[in-house]
Amino acid sequence: MSDKVIDILEKSLGKTALVRLKNRGSLRGRLEGFDEHLNLVLRDAENISDARNVKKLGSIILRGDNIVTVSPPKSYPLV
Repeated sequence: MSDKVIDILEKSLGKTALVRLKNRGSLRGRLEGFDEHLNLVLRDAENISDARNVKKLGSIILRGDNIVTVSPPKSYPLV
């Protein structure tokens, strides 16, 4: 993982992030931690794949292999 990615993720700790998964699912939650494999810990996570039926998941660990994108809060520029 590049230093730039690590810097963005570190600045996003404690903030809400949007995560898109390989199965085309989407999750939203507060980023509590990550590692070099992009495994993520989300608190207050919600499955937002179906906007009409948002499911609260609580605290979860996501394996980096299943993650397509992580969108940090808009307050952090990517460049």
